[in-house]
Amino acid sequence: MPRPSVLFATSEVAPLVKTGGLADVSASLPKALSALGCEVRLVLPAYAEVLERVETWRLVNQYVLRGRTVEIREAVADGLPPLWLVHVPELFDRPGNPYLGPDGRDWPDNAERFATFGDAIVRLAVDGSAGFRPNLVHLNDWQTGLAGALLARSASRPPMLFTIHNLNFQGLFDGSCFQRLGLPAELASMHALEFHGQLSFIKGGLVFADLITTVSPTYAREIQTPEFGCGLDGLLRHRAADLYGILNGIDDSIWNPATDRLIAERYHAASLARKRLNKAALQEAFGLPRTDAAVVGMVTRLTEQKGIDLVIDTLPALLDRGIQLVVLGAGDRDYQHAFAAAAAHNPSQMAFVAAYDEPLAHVIEAGADLFLMPSRFEPCGLNQMYSMVYGTLPIVHGVGGLADSVRPAVAPGDAAVAGTGFVFTEPTSSALLDAVDRALAWYGRPGLWRVLQHNAMSQDFSWRHSSLRYLELYQRLLGGAEDARSSR
Repeated sequence: MPRPSVLFATSEVAPLVKTGGLADVSASLPKALSALGCEVRLVLPAYAEVLERVETWRLVNQYVLRGRTVEIREAVADGLPPLWLVHVPELFDRPGNPYLGPDGRDWPDNAERFATFGDAIVRLAVDGSAGFRPNLVHLNDWQTGLAGALLARSASRPPMLFTIHNLNFQGLFDGSCFQRLGLPAELASMHALEFHGQLSFIKGGLVFADLITTVSPTYAREIQTPEFGCGLDGLLRHRAADLYGILNGIDDSIWNPATDRLIAERYHAASLARKRLNKAALQEAFGLPRTDAAVVGMVTRLTEQKGIDLVIDTLPALLDRGIQLVVLGAGDRDYQHAFAAAAAHNPSQMAFVAAYDEPLAHVIEAGADLFLMPSRFEPCGLNQMYSMVYGTLPIVHGVGGLADSVRPAVAPGDAAVAGTGFVFTEPTSSALLDAVDRALAWYGRPGLWRVLQHNAMSQDFSWRHSSLRYLELYQRLLGGAEDARSSR
């Protein structure tokens, strides 16, 4: 069987550009696959901030796609496999994040932007003109979905795997885009890219990829139900035999309290006493008084998906428990205003920073006692894994990857001390508060608390296991391609 030569297509890669977990996975999974012997090329748009952060680049090809000149620049960035950057300044060299303008709204030409990106993926996948001919294409989320539909039309295409990182983001555009983008008429069918009169980019991956993965086993089951399927549950049930849930891993060269240079004091499971120094550093960094009260951290997008409304509804009751709450995140402006007002009113108990700041995220993970993730749905989640690695016990709503990665603590007083965090099963304010109360009961018993911390820190959330699952799927795809060729 040939060695996997993978074109890994994504719209963001940490630390070059990041809006969420997709960026972390798009950095750490390709590195893990490279360590397993895969030859990987990452392809992503050449956003301005990406060009600023790569070390070197060279022009390897130039196409004219959709009437625009598209440069393919091969770039080097520390720790990442080789990068191909799709350079189209009029589409990607602009302020704001990859999908939203400075006003917080979607760029009005997102369909054109990511259709052009998809065209570039297709060219790179089939013609080998940039000096690398992949034998497999790994597409990620809606921003690459159109490439799946277009690749399927090529007789010489490599096999495709499509990963759903968050089904809630589907790349939906007005039905007029079929004609405006010049898409083949047959793609306007409900059996292809049409979705209730709209153009759905994500369906390009869901319909046309040879195999589909998502980022946790529980989420793979959830999205086949009306509650979590976002209108696509019927299609996903139809493709259930090709759908696999593989829990994301984390990059333990970055998220490791024993080596982390972004925290005040490095530590490991045998030196947990040093974690108190990180708690003090967190309190100082966020202007909170140094106390022994439990510090609860959050690093999150401020959206309804993340259960932020539940936190805001319970803020008075949470603070009445005597905790300190530290929130780092940006998003919905109403949520931002509510957190800012609460922090201003309770300066000794609450701090809020309306941003995403990677160094501060490390400070919170190392310094907090508890980490709150009350997501209404969560495909995988990474922060609960970071938290456990740092001995910071998570409080989570038991959905998706949160259910797959956090084992509920046995109640204090039971004979066996087991578990790695605190889980609630209903997305309600009362259930959240009950989980917090259970966590604080453990926190009040230091011996039991230390056992839970050791349990959490002993978990292996690296890519060592999950990357092997991806390799198995790659090999299955390549074996199928070999069988198809030999039967001709």
